[in-house]
Amino acid sequence: MSIPFYIEPAMAHLISRRRLQGCLRARHTLSLGSRSPSLSPARLPLCHSQRSSVSSSATSEPLDSLPPKPIYPRHPYTFHVASSWFGKPVIEDRMTDNPPFPPESPIGRWREEMLDRNIGPAKKRRGKDWAWDAGEDFFFVQEMRNGSGVSFGVADGVGGWIESGVDPAIFSQSLMYHAHRYARNAWAGEPEIDPTLDYEEREQVEGWELTPYNGLALAFGGVLREKYVQAGSSTACMLTLNSSSGLLRSANLGDSGYSIIRSSNVIYREKVQTHFFNCPKQLTKLPDNPGRKFSRMCDDSPEEANTHSIRLRDGDIVVAYTDGFSDNVFPSDMLAICARTQAGRTGATEDEQVQTIADNMVLYARQCMSDRQKVSPFEKEARREGMFFRGGKMDDVTVVVALVRETS
Repeated sequence: MSIPFYIEPAMAHLISRRRLQGCLRARHTLSLGSRSPSLSPARLPLCHSQRSSVSSSATSEPLDSLPPKPIYPRHPYTFHVASSWFGKPVIEDRMTDNPPFPPESPIGRWREEMLDRNIGPAKKRRGKDWAWDAGEDFFFVQEMRNGSGVSFGVADGVGGWIESGVDPAIFSQSLMYHAHRYARNAWAGEPEIDPTLDYEEREQVEGWELTPYNGLALAFGGVLREKYVQAGSSTACMLTLNSSSGLLRSANLGDSGYSIIRSSNVIYREKVQTHFFNCPKQLTKLPDNPGRKFSRMCDDSPEEANTHSIRLRDGDIVVAYTDGFSDNVFPSDMLAICARTQAGRTGATEDEQVQTIADNMVLYARQCMSDRQKVSPFEKEARREGMFFRGGKMDDVTVVVALVRETS
């Protein structure tokens, strides 16, 4: 059973009645960059990864039964997108009685489709050749309406809810599901209208422009309405890349974030938002009848998200990540991974290169987590706060990497 498409009152004035009717129709999503469906993988022993993805709607139909892919107008920019992740080992005494979304539910099907895709010709087994899942993290990658761009993001469920018997992964999975659901029906910029059409035909153009800031608010509203999500919290970082203008727009709340690499330099790095050390800003849903106060709970609003925009260039690399990456990997290490990967895979396709970059970043973050001798960003930050911490920080890690290409 599919979840009905809901439009927040604040957005209603942006959509005409005809457009709303079009938004209510279910759409199958398409691959990005190379336009080929990508199959993705991802708990121990190796990281799970996903090539430039085909994010899908809440459907259980096999890929070969999907309708033919529409041919979109050619845009000046294309984006090669890949994701990779690693869920930290589960400690038995920190397990909850709150089960994940059932596989037959819309969110459960979408989650499994994201996690079950395989990379490359070898059909590796989930849980054997790579990590079983992303732990308390989750992500989404979604092509936007008519190929107008791509939207992607990461979310990190707040682990403190385990003490209250709540699985933190449920909130982050739901948030990313609803983010993907809104993005697939929206435009990365202003709706593209063929100037040769007459007025009546132009009025029938479906969809509306969706910024990450508005998308985050809409996705959070979806989580609040989700009956299966009884409680939880999550950080969130969402981005859109416009294939017509090359414009990147972002909204970030908490200590997840992203960096932009250009010509072997980090030209932008999103600042973290925290209440105090190791306590990030977060979106929160409380139980309907909590019965007691949650003294350590932080309840922040999507309106508090940092926003940013920048025009991208050919060759730029955008890396979105949860704090499992940024707490263990310095920006200089991230640059070195990109440089070594691109230099070592000169004969690979751009999709293969960007997937290898994502995988190598996660593998390196995993190495740093278990190294008590190597100074980590988290150790340095703890030292500045007058606290003692040695080495890497064990955590879930998720990255989404996008390579920008300008087409001639």
